[in-house]
Amino acid sequence: MPKLERDVTIVNKLGLHARAATKLAVLASEFKASVTLVQGAKQASAASVLGLLMLESGMGKTIHIIAEGEDAEQAMDAVCNLINARFDEDC
Repeated sequence: MPKLERDVTIVNKLGLHARAATKLAVLASEFKASVTLVQGAKQASAASVLGLLMLESGMGKTIHIIAEGEDAEQAMDAVCNLINARFDEDC
């Protein structure tokens, strides 16, 4: 089972807020891979809106992403693309 790890920086002004966390959770749950986000001592499943909000990730924070499973590579790319696209927000 492949395991991928990558660091990405939150670039949208509002950080990982409720709408962004929901968008990320919906995206992550489309894959057969398990995606985990780690920030400092905290970690959360990318498929858990509440878990993502508890990371309290603001603009400029670097998140460590771990993807494991059948389509880990596609899940990793999709999650990183969403974060780098500022969660499709204007700011």
